[in-house]
This record gives sequence, structure tokens and C-alpha cells, in this order.
Amino acid sequence: MKGVWLEDLTWVEAAEKFKAGWPVVVPIGARAKEHGHHLPLKTDYLVARDFGQRIADALPVIVAPVVDFGYYPAFVNYPGSQHLRAETFVAVLKDLIGHFIDHGVTRIAVVNTGVSTEAPLRVAVRDIYEERKVRVATADIRSLGAATRGLMKQKLGGHGDEQETSMILAIEPNSVKMKLARTDYGHALSEPKTVFYVPTIFEGSKASGPDYSITGVRGDPSLASAEKGRKVLAAMAKDLIDGIKALYPEAFAPRATKPKAVPRRARGTKRRR
Repeated sequence: MKGVWLEDLTWVEAAEKFKAGWPVVVPIGARAKEHGHHLPLKTDYLVARDFGQRIADALPVIVAPVVDFGYYPAFVNYPGSQHLRAETFVAVLKDLIGHFIDHGVTRIAVVNTGVSTEAPLRVAVRDIYEERKVRVATADIRSLGAATRGLMKQKLGGHGDEQETSMILAIEPNSVKMKLARTDYGHALSEPKTVFYVPTIFEGSKASGPDYSITGVRGDPSLASAEKGRKVLAAMAKDLIDGIKALYPEAFAPRATKPKAVPRRARGTKRRR
């Protein structure tokens, strides 16, 4: 049995599936966030939508509409990039997920295609657990597809890079302007390698250190290919599908069918010998 997108159901159909215990998958992917000169602002949305469809093709789940605005502070200097404050993003997630809980859903998995969204997402699901006693599972894109990381040949990546460009070439190739794909490591190659996290707000020629990115890219998108993208997407989707099955095995267990009743002989009829 395949899954469905929530937006394609009537409310009556949604209620029936909620009552039957279907898990709900909530994808997160920016609809308007810069990805260099060559990728559309909707890059993360396309990836989130692709993941949702692959999960629905494999499992009987309900895929919620993509949460397409979020906490993306690193990209606000590039026109068109949309961004919510962390507290706003947390509130949005708590409201959206909370409504599923109000409707009786307790099996909820979030698929997050962002990086800066990781921290506020964890705050949101922690708050939900404390307030509603429902555990919401989350998977972040950086944890997916480990089996295919050796495919990438760039010196380092991070945004609008070889991997992301390959994924969009596989999903919606007409959206990619490969002639404009430009290698841009900024100053990242000369940055010290440490265990510490430092915040970044990408900027052009006036920036220094890890903030510098003239194109808004961190990596080498010129090395991308649709073949690499197909392999990466398949590996990431497999991780997600396997993870959801492990989280909610009872939701996907074959249901026992009742044996067909054997009709009784009508009264007054005699057995044939």
C-alpha cells in the first residue's frame, strides 16, 4: 500500500487515516533561499518534495505539505532569500505538529533538508514532548546518504555545491543553469579545522573568513551530474524509509485477515452419504 499527500485528501479521508494510525511525515524545505547563480531559490523545496514522494511510494504514510519557510540566517544578504526568526520558526513547527496531535496522530517524523534549521527543530520537538507527551522524530539531511559520499570530488562542500546541484539535476534539470555554475570555496579552504562551530552569514566582497562567498555557494557545482544526484537521492531516501519502518514497525505490519465463514447447511437438509 502506498502513501498519500495530505493535501490530496478530503478531511474525511484524513480523519480515517489518522484513526487507523498512519504515520505522518513532515518535510521541511525552503521555497525561497539562495543557492548561487545556477540553482533556483526553491532548491530545498524540490529536495523535500522528492523525499516526501519517495517515502509515500514506499510506505503507507501521510506526507504533510512541505514547511517551506524557516530559519535561514546565513543567506539573508542575497535578494529573494526568505528567513524566519528562530522563535518564529519554532512556533510555526509547534503549531503545525500540534494540530496533528490534536487530531489523534502520535506517529510523526520530520524530514529536514536544512542545516540552520536543525537547532530550532530540536527545540520545537523537545517542547512538544514536554508539553504534549508525544515523541516527534527528526532526520536531518547531513545524516543521510553516507554510502554515496565518496562520489563527490569537490575539496569541500556545504551549499549549492556538487551534491546539491547533482540532486536538482536529477529532480528538475530544467531549473539548473549549469553554464553559471561556479566554483566558490570563499576563504573556507584556509580556515582552521577545529571541532568548534562558528556562525556564518554569507556575504560577497566585503566579507572575510568563513562568511565570504561571492556567489552564495560553498563548493564546486561544476562537478555535478544527474547520475550522481540519482544515486544520492536513492541512498538518502532509503535511509529515511528504513528509519521510519524502524520507528513504527507496528504501523507497517501485515494485518491478519479473518478466515472466511463456512456457510452452515440449511435446516432440514440431509447429508449425502
